[in-house]
Amino acid sequence: MTHVTPLREVVGQVMDVFSRTFLPAAAEAGLAVQTVSRHMPVFRRCVGSGDATILVTRCSRPDRPVTGDYLILLTHRRLVVTQQTRLLHRLRLHLNTELRELSNVTWSPDPRLHSVELAATAIDGIRERFLIRTSQPKRVWQLDALLNHAFRTRLRTPRERIVATIGDAPAAARPSVFRPAVVS
Repeated sequence: MTHVTPLREVVGQVMDVFSRTFLPAAAEAGLAVQTVSRHMPVFRRCVGSGDATILVTRCSRPDRPVTGDYLILLTHRRLVVTQQTRLLHRLRLHLNTELRELSNVTWSPDPRLHSVELAATAIDGIRERFLIRTSQPKRVWQLDALLNHAFRTRLRTPRERIVATIGDAPAAARPSVFRPAVVS
């Protein structure tokens, strides 16, 4: 018995914004198909199908150089970092956060070393640092522009939302005289 995929499911997969933007970004970064296939299920669980990929590339941790290989995915809404251990090649999720939950985001392009260091403080207070190496200086400035677009031009300052208040209402909101309700 053969499995036939309904047309609606095929069209949904073809029209998936994440897939349409992730695969070209992975190819531009020079990632092997095996690497992309291995990390894709983790990324799929973290990123919505309508979220467009800005950047996907290999990176390392300058403060922990021997912990394994990392893959960073940046979309318009999220930053996801996966780690593959060196010895057993196990894949694990290292970081999964919305961009608006990151604070003190900085990056330092260095065309001499063909790299960009990205640092951000996660919502749990841990400072994360990643080093992205490139093959040429031109790519460093492309990464700088992508990070600028993601973190400076797209993010707006979060507005305070009042969910509930406890305590007295402001004097202007309180009626000065209470009148009994009359039910007829």
